[in-house]
Amino acid sequence: MNGHFVISLDYEIHWGVFDKKSVDEYRENLANVGKVIDRLLEMSDAYGVKITFSTVGFLFAKDKNDLLNHLPKHKPTYLHKKFSPYPLIDSIGDNEDNDPFHYAISGIKKIRDNGNHEIGTHTFCHFYCHEHGQTVEQFDEDLKAAIAIAQPLGIDLKSIVFPRNMIEADKPIDKPYLDVCHKHGITSFRGKEKAYIYNIHTTKSYHGWYIFKFLRLLDSYVNVTGANTYNTKEINQNKDVLNLPSSRLFRAYSSKLKFLEPLKVRRIKKAMTHAAKKNELYHLWWHPHNFGAQMDDNFKNLEEVFKTYRKLNKKYGFESETMTGLATKIKSTS
Repeated sequence: MNGHFVISLDYEIHWGVFDKKSVDEYRENLANVGKVIDRLLEMSDAYGVKITFSTVGFLFAKDKNDLLNHLPKHKPTYLHKKFSPYPLIDSIGDNEDNDPFHYAISGIKKIRDNGNHEIGTHTFCHFYCHEHGQTVEQFDEDLKAAIAIAQPLGIDLKSIVFPRNMIEADKPIDKPYLDVCHKHGITSFRGKEKAYIYNIHTTKSYHGWYIFKFLRLLDSYVNVTGANTYNTKEINQNKDVLNLPSSRLFRAYSSKLKFLEPLKVRRIKKAMTHAAKKNELYHLWWHPHNFGAQMDDNFKNLEEVFKTYRKLNKKYGFESETMTGLATKIKSTS
């Protein structure tokens, strides 16, 4: 196969950050997610780019009663209660009209009706598979709820992005979660980058956490870990649920590091070129709410990436594909 360009977005609005920030603390970013979705659809279609919108199941609800009717019987029993979003449901609005921070059915329908993109799952409740106290059985219930709430919209969930990337592709401890995915018809997931500073089990306590955070930030601007591109066939031999690993988090525009923005974009473009030449996968990801502030600057950077994709597509046959689209290609040629 030729090289492939995959974009997956963690579509979550407040459900993805509720344990870290209130709506008021992050209001601008959250309030503009709808506008970000509109601009993403317009720009991606203009450049022939496909996107996988990995969406939290809560966002599919047409109103609070719909959400309550889809809640799983067995909810995650996290040791640290702050990680469960369920207590927050009592205080949210009744529907998207009066609470656009916790519902997104209009945005989901726009993506669905566009026809060029994929809607995947980001679990039902933003489920943390590596948090202490939860169980595989609870994850099973969560995934069933995500599938059920998407079905009335005619959406068949086939790919998954695990919240906070809490999955290890080849670790026995995480295999049961991937087995659950396979049971429910999920064909692919976004794994972690292969570089060590990213590929560490989430629950591990290890010395030097801040140095790893610094190295990840530095790696966004200069080449610390390489291109992080992948021969997808080699890493997915005899796998039921295919690993389409992350190559790069597309960090939001930073006013404080404005002088480094060209380096960030160049880092992405060079790795994309490497993938195109080597017929490998380049997988870019971020959250729509990341672009909610300084939107014009973020989309200017994104357009530079899309222009590079179009050049690579013409020169090397580099193809944009959804997660499920690429998984289907891999399985059909194996």
